[in-house]
Amino acid sequence: MTNIELKGILAAVVTPFDTDGKIDLPGIERQVDHILGGGAHGVVSCGSTGEFTSLSPGEQKAVNAAYAKAAKGRGLAVAGTGALTTEEAIELTAAAKGDGADAVMIVPPFYDTLNFDELLAHYKAISEAVDIPIMYYNLPTVTGVDLTPAQFAELGRETNVTAFKDTGGDITKMADILFHHSDEISALNGWDTLTFDGLALGAKAGVWGGASFMPGLAGELYQALAVDVDLARGRELWKRIYPICLFLERHNYAAAIKTGVSL
Repeated sequence: MTNIELKGILAAVVTPFDTDGKIDLPGIERQVDHILGGGAHGVVSCGSTGEFTSLSPGEQKAVNAAYAKAAKGRGLAVAGTGALTTEEAIELTAAAKGDGADAVMIVPPFYDTLNFDELLAHYKAISEAVDIPIMYYNLPTVTGVDLTPAQFAELGRETNVTAFKDTGGDITKMADILFHHSDEISALNGWDTLTFDGLALGAKAGVWGGASFMPGLAGELYQALAVDVDLARGRELWKRIYPICLFLERHNYAAAIKTGVSL
């Protein structure tokens, strides 16, 4: 497997539609131009912000393909390929790889909560079927799955899961994984209001919906904290960014991001 390092600010992007309810392909191109031209480092399509649960499998494939094509040669393209069944997740993952995605993000099946053995089998099956790096989407409030640091490490050892997007909100657990299990799995921040904390702790990337409309500020924060290790500059930027993140989390998140993108 080609091990692509997921680092930088990866914008959790929206799925734009035209007035006829069809996927707005030119809108996707404009999004990528704005995001990657503005200072972010990649895009993550068909996640929660991309409202993948409202898309048909065909629409999900088309959106992932369009974002991968637009980002090619300019930044990372991570395709959301989560599904309720292993078979469909494999189908979506294979399509994403074929369409040029650098990696995929897969949330566990989210209707019946899996135990750890079942979850491990799900990701092993996908890993054996498609040779591509996987970002595990840690979203326990939706999936009911709340892994321990040791289980995250085992997932990294046994499958193609090289990283996880942490939308669990437990910064102490994230620190434990960053400090003790970084050789087995990379912890990436995925909770907007914890972006400063995650990057300051050493997370190599942040998957961030807000970067869809403020890629410049997001990229500056990453540069200050993760590259320059300039805590004073990071704090200065965070004073500007934090109220925006707090506002987003107090509303329907996807709708709030879409509003920011429209503005």
